[in-house]
Amino acid sequence: MTHRKHSHAFGTITLTVTACLLLWGFLLPAWAGDATQVEPLALRKIMQELGRNMQAITGAISQEEWVQVVQLAPKVAAHPEPPLTEKMRILAYLGADATKFRNFDAQTHEAALAMKLAAASSDGKAVIQSFALSVPAGVGAYQPDRRLPMAQQCQGRCGEVQAIATAATGL
Repeated sequence: MTHRKHSHAFGTITLTVTACLLLWGFLLPAWAGDATQVEPLALRKIMQELGRNMQAITGAISQEEWVQVVQLAPKVAAHPEPPLTEKMRILAYLGADATKFRNFDAQTHEAALAMKLAAASSDGKAVIQSFALSVPAGVGAYQPDRRLPMAQQCQGRCGEVQAIATAATGL
């Protein structure tokens, strides 16, 4: 009689394990699909928008459309920032270089505000000088030697961070 109980228990366990393995086999691809779909960094969208604004400013300067420069310069000066969690990851990775990164951002901010004032007074030479000051600051913040390590730290997408830097600098 005990043999029959153990046989029945063994059959129940076998059936349960088999059902779990089948269910796991069907769900594993769905779970893997969700795990590989990582949202892009917010920094990517911010830098793409910054790059578009800088390109539009370049076009406006070449056409001497100072009103357009006045409208676009504040968008460069006060660009959005990534969410706090993403910002903390980036700044933690940069460590001591975080100060340099913030200084580049401050330099870009000041140059864009100066560009707006110069454009408001239709001073083309001052607009170009301010624009020239904003570009090296933007390029300096996203040098190639920073792109790869930052990408590896920030979700391992070096191509994405490189695309961000390329969009921002036009290089």
